[in-house]
Amino acid sequence: MKTVVIGDVHGRSLWKLIVNTENPDRIVFIGDYFDSFDIDGNTQLSNMLDILEYKKTSGKEVILLIGNHDHHYFPEIGYTGTSGYQSVMKYQYEPVLDANRDQFQMAYEVDGYLFTHAGVSSVFMDNIYGTDGWDVNNVVNDLNELWKHKPFAFEFTGWDPYGDNIQQTPIWIRPGSLMKANKKHPIKKRYIQVVGHTQVDKIDLNWTDKAAGGRYIMIDVQGTSGEYLILQNGKMEIGSTR
Repeated sequence: MKTVVIGDVHGRSLWKLIVNTENPDRIVFIGDYFDSFDIDGNTQLSNMLDILEYKKTSGKEVILLIGNHDHHYFPEIGYTGTSGYQSVMKYQYEPVLDANRDQFQMAYEVDGYLFTHAGVSSVFMDNIYGTDGWDVNNVVNDLNELWKHKPFAFEFTGWDPYGDNIQQTPIWIRPGSLMKANKKHPIKKRYIQVVGHTQVDKIDLNWTDKAAGGRYIMIDVQGTSGEYLILQNGKMEIGSTR
């Protein structure tokens, strides 16, 4: 089965070229469909509607993860502190997300790769469930159920305005804090985490930074290299639109 993983969209239609080129069986969108600084709001909305239509009619398995730039447009959230927040367009975004909320999820896992928008901190999980109240093997189900019943749990938390703290949620945490939080926790050995949220110049599957330990892949590159991931037969590769 061929899986393609696409980083933060932010209104871009590059995903169409990717899925037409690769013809995958499964597509994982890492979240952040809105809040572009250079694409107008109506185009962002049209692109989101196209993604939803593709999920419903393509016959493919399409996973739509939630990013921080989507979370705040669900009507019960109301958080407006995110960079790029569109106070006018929210009245058009909200009903679309609300009507299609069952199409979105917070986490996904395949072949030992854990996909969330920004990453799962063991400290966040401890704070929500208690240190003995969750199992690393059940993280995906826990997060998806938490999203269904307590969507507020994923709001921005902590004192750092950049979201760089170990207690931060899976749609807000930054890589340094994510790695620090999980450094000595079994979750690091259980999963390779694939995340967006923090833009990088390119995808690096051979990241040798000691703190990362080869357990994290950052893919927020739709605005830089235009790369994406291809997972097939247990092997991860990088695809490129350029």
